[in-house]
Amino acid sequence: MEDLTARQQEILDFIRKEVREKGYPPSVREIGEAVNLSSSSTVHSHLERLEKLGYIRRDPTKPRAIEILSESSTAPAPVINVPLIGRVAAGSPILAEQNVEDIYPLPKDFVLYEDAFMLKVRGDSMIETGIFDGDLVVVRRTTDARNGEIVVALVGEEATVKRFFREKDCIRL
Repeated sequence: MEDLTARQQEILDFIRKEVREKGYPPSVREIGEAVNLSSSSTVHSHLERLEKLGYIRRDPTKPRAIEILSESSTAPAPVINVPLIGRVAAGSPILAEQNVEDIYPLPKDFVLYEDAFMLKVRGDSMIETGIFDGDLVVVRRTTDARNGEIVVALVGEEATVKRFFREKDCIRL
């Protein structure tokens, strides 16, 4: 990538800092205040140049839509290693076996629980929910579920992925 002027580098560094600390990019006004530019059109000119050089991407329809494109300058997202421990049926239940078959590094903000694991889906009874034969599902072990939630249920020694419904005196999957 082409070298930046000191001002462009200052603006890019400020955008990175704001995204890292707040989780979203600054406004044009905030950028101007941070780098001592009183003219928003000057800030826009610098942003246009950063975009043309491939450092950022902007969405003109949204005020704070600045995406940093330079991979080498941002820290890698933290990951959590999630084990794939077997298969689960989407259809007739299959025997539940827990053997670690593989490990997948997933973004930490995607996996909410440290004890999560993955199962490979076999069958097509859940396609209406977007779960297809061969998909990997991320699961967390728990003893409770709410009506309508998609769960992996152990029925005896067999596992199946279904929607959970608590009815009068039974549970329907």
